[in-house]
Amino acid sequence: MSILDAAWSLADAWPVAASSIGVVHSGGIETHGDMQRRQRLASVSKPLSAYAVLVAIEEGSVHLDDAIGQTGCTVQHLLAHAGGYAFEGANPVGKPGVKRIYSNTGFDMLAQHVEHSTGIAFVEYLDDAVFAPLGMHNTALEGSCAKDVHSTAEDLLQFVHELRSPTLIAHETYMSAVMPVFPDLAGVVPGIGSFDPCPWGLGFEIRGQKTPHWTGTRNSSSTFGHFGGIGTFMWIDPVADVACVMIAEREFDEWGMQYWPAFNDEVLHCLGR
Repeated sequence: MSILDAAWSLADAWPVAASSIGVVHSGGIETHGDMQRRQRLASVSKPLSAYAVLVAIEEGSVHLDDAIGQTGCTVQHLLAHAGGYAFEGANPVGKPGVKRIYSNTGFDMLAQHVEHSTGIAFVEYLDDAVFAPLGMHNTALEGSCAKDVHSTAEDLLQFVHELRSPTLIAHETYMSAVMPVFPDLAGVVPGIGSFDPCPWGLGFEIRGQKTPHWTGTRNSSSTFGHFGGIGTFMWIDPVADVACVMIAEREFDEWGMQYWPAFNDEVLHCLGR
């Protein structure tokens, strides 16, 4: 038996062919499903890619205030979806620092900036800076850094361990990534709704007071992570000291908001949080 049996029962009823789930808490690690099943992560790729940018910042190859794209736009703006770029498309649709506009384009621009600054292809830099040192040997970038990382739930748990106790970047850099950046900006979480404010860190969505939300009602406002439109999510709740990763393959808008919040609440309930 597992302390999370009630949560696993909910997962078994999900309308998906297969799901792979890992939960990390103070008492250990609980898993459900094939943890070595590999798939595309969609936008859960962004926190992984952002972490490589943070390593580049730590090394001094890149700086948060480096200019990228339109006038006034910086690395910090793009990591926090505040650069004024649309979901897709090279032409800006707003000014930097005015509104939270979720953007794949911004992350592709960041990858190009790291390549230019380091002289290393981003696919290689991401592997050398994040995947290899964390032992994520079944993880690789196979396209856009905004959406095309392929991985397993087992590998994502290695990244979660890093996010609970960082080793690749300094604590100060880590805290700047998981706390709100440009905290007063309003914006949209794709597939969920508009929020004012719409908190985001450097590559990580922050739950804040967003309602409704894909995490649970039991998750603290400081919960950070990301979800992917293909049916993936990862969250870390520093107050509850619990983290969860899940990968499946069914579009978020077909099942995410119906099933994910209740599951996340049950995970925290089973753990007494």
